[in-house]
Amino acid sequence: MTDQQYDFDLFTIGGGSGGVRASRFAAQYGARVALAEKQYLGGTCVNVGCIPKKLLSYAAHYHDDLKDAAGFGWEIGEAKFDWKKLIANKDEEISRLNGVYSNILSGAGVTTFNGHATIEDAHTVIVNGQHITARYILIATGGRPTWPEIPGKELGMVSDEFFHMQELPEHAIVAGGGYIAVELAAILNGLGTKVTLVNRGSLILRGMDADLGKFLTQEMLKKGIDVRCETKFASIEKGEGETRHVRFNNGDTLDVNAVIFATGRHANTENMGLEAAGVTLTSNGGVEVDENFRTSVPSIYAVGDVINRVALTPVALAEGMVVASTLFDSGACQMSYANIPTAVFSHPNVSTVGLTEDAARKKYGKIKVFKSDFKALKHTISGSKERVFMKLIVDEASDVVVGVHMVGADAGEIIQGFAVALQSGATKAQFDSTIGVHPTIAEEFVTMRTPVKDAE
Repeated sequence: MTDQQYDFDLFTIGGGSGGVRASRFAAQYGARVALAEKQYLGGTCVNVGCIPKKLLSYAAHYHDDLKDAAGFGWEIGEAKFDWKKLIANKDEEISRLNGVYSNILSGAGVTTFNGHATIEDAHTVIVNGQHITARYILIATGGRPTWPEIPGKELGMVSDEFFHMQELPEHAIVAGGGYIAVELAAILNGLGTKVTLVNRGSLILRGMDADLGKFLTQEMLKKGIDVRCETKFASIEKGEGETRHVRFNNGDTLDVNAVIFATGRHANTENMGLEAAGVTLTSNGGVEVDENFRTSVPSIYAVGDVINRVALTPVALAEGMVVASTLFDSGACQMSYANIPTAVFSHPNVSTVGLTEDAARKKYGKIKVFKSDFKALKHTISGSKERVFMKLIVDEASDVVVGVHMVGADAGEIIQGFAVALQSGATKAQFDSTIGVHPTIAEEFVTMRTPVKDAE
């Protein structure tokens, strides 16, 4: 398996989810593996993504939990929130996870280099001035937030910086309509910040089933978030102190304490020597790969956010497994992008698996759509106006459920199980024959019986 003419069998550039997974398993398959990371192990997810975001989301939910408790007989005194304590505790947990990733690599026998790596040729990497050869090179450098082209944009911040803010702003604008934007807006709102969500599109969560964005918008409005769609920035100017004076294309203005851009992400491919090495990039700046994640250079592979396919941690992990298996094992691991479940940790949560209604109509023609909109049992006495939305999409010809969508508490936890059902090809009849767990929100997915008339 090993090729002694090279220093290593695999050299991975990037210590995020995909890079670490591929490196770890390649080493376990017997390969000599090295990995270079210039910043922090764990990548976006651990440091400025999934993990800190979810921790802050938990923190923000306590606002509603404390308020809802009154309806259940709890008398709670004045609540105080300490942003600095939350961030310090978050940082401590992230530091622990950095160590976990380091131990995973060392435990597997992977040699780690701290520094920026560039590719000199098909089998050579340069790190800290050192030339290192490898039979294969894996690019797993992830992505980073995109700065919008707005006059005064330097007065704002991108999502990475959000997790290191020194103070909680009194009033913030969150720019964007995707999952990162709505998550940050929900966190800030729950922690007491006045939030204005500015989206240039007509609907938030574009790309997901349209009903999800429409329903979540109404829930966000209930919580006091000012959602402004079809609105664009004209300029950002510095006001008194930390104030930002924001002008919009419709003539409106706002004075806020922070402007947070969550307007997209792009692949980390700059200053790596990719073009010189002959690695082809896609039109959107990602690394172009085939079904086995091989680039235009046969000895160079790429996985994760840097290939601009599906920017999700579990997807990067699966892609990394495919590369390790292809290069150093049986090659039995295969990657499928069908039925990938995902969640948006907004308040309430959004989660989805399978096809949107529009995509299902295009693929199958005739479909059946089942919808349910209701108040959860908890909120019948909590006083909250929050509601739950659920949707099933069924191929009429086969009766197979091809889409499951939800807005509501713990949506991600609920959808995970239904993702198994979709992956197994479950039919609506099998959903109907499944006994629900009562009383729960989740049981509604197996009790919906009447399709909406306009979808027949």
